[in-house]
Amino acid sequence: MKSLKDYLNYSKLLTKITAKYLFLLFIFFVLSAKISAQIQPQDSNNVKIDTAKFEMKKSAWGAVLRSAVIPGFGQFYNESYWKIPVVWGFLGWFGYQWVNNNNLYIKYRDLYSESVSKNLEITSYYNLREFYKDNRDLLAFFIGLTYFLNLVDAYVDAHLFDFSVSNLTNTKYYQVSLKIKF
Repeated sequence: MKSLKDYLNYSKLLTKITAKYLFLLFIFFVLSAKISAQIQPQDSNNVKIDTAKFEMKKSAWGAVLRSAVIPGFGQFYNESYWKIPVVWGFLGWFGYQWVNNNNLYIKYRDLYSESVSKNLEITSYYNLREFYKDNRDLLAFFIGLTYFLNLVDAYVDAHLFDFSVSNLTNTKYYQVSLKIKF
């Protein structure tokens, strides 16, 4: 029974580590764009220079709809090609783990049902059944969260697609940065 206990502790630890990495992925996507402010250019007489009306090249909601249909397609639309394997990698990993935990849940559910009907020792089957059920449900949440972050990233990336940080001679540039230490 000690090896079962070690396995359950290992699985709980793996789930916690996965949750932390998903949180770090979220932080990375949110903070990947620098927070900055730009001042309107002015000429020497302190009169604002008239600039052309800005039009976005990418549709934010178009990117969201693309990512809703096929995760990663919004990132492709926004020309953020490197994010596509990240999205698919997380969805694939969580999907694989969900299927694996679901199969183990079904196995121990059936063993538990047989144990109850035969009046055998059922405590270990019950604990395993509940453990795999909880992991399966948690992984379903992670899949949904990854899908949602995919949509948010597509929306934000489309808005920032035309954002320029070029240094104009009459423009002061301010930058705000955030450091997170663990």
